[in-house]
Amino acid sequence: MDKGTLIRTVVLVIALINQFLVTADLNPIPGSETLWGEIVSMIFTGIAAATAWFKNNYVTWKGKRQKEVLQRNQLIK
Repeated sequence: MDKGTLIRTVVLVIALINQFLVTADLNPIPGSETLWGEIVSMIFTGIAAATAWFKNNYVTWKGKRQKEVLQRNQLIK
């Protein structure tokens, strides 16, 4: 897993955990007990999920092979 994929995955997991805790009335982040905090938490989770979904994350065996071919042909960094 490359650095970008790892970072996007960790941010998404943190956002999903926080969203679950806010929904269950367990507020791990100060300020997220208000309606404003819940809205910010939902927006943060949505952005993290969309970013993780739209980026090429090459985590499967097939994806790793595709990335190697792209790098070999200098189509990506």
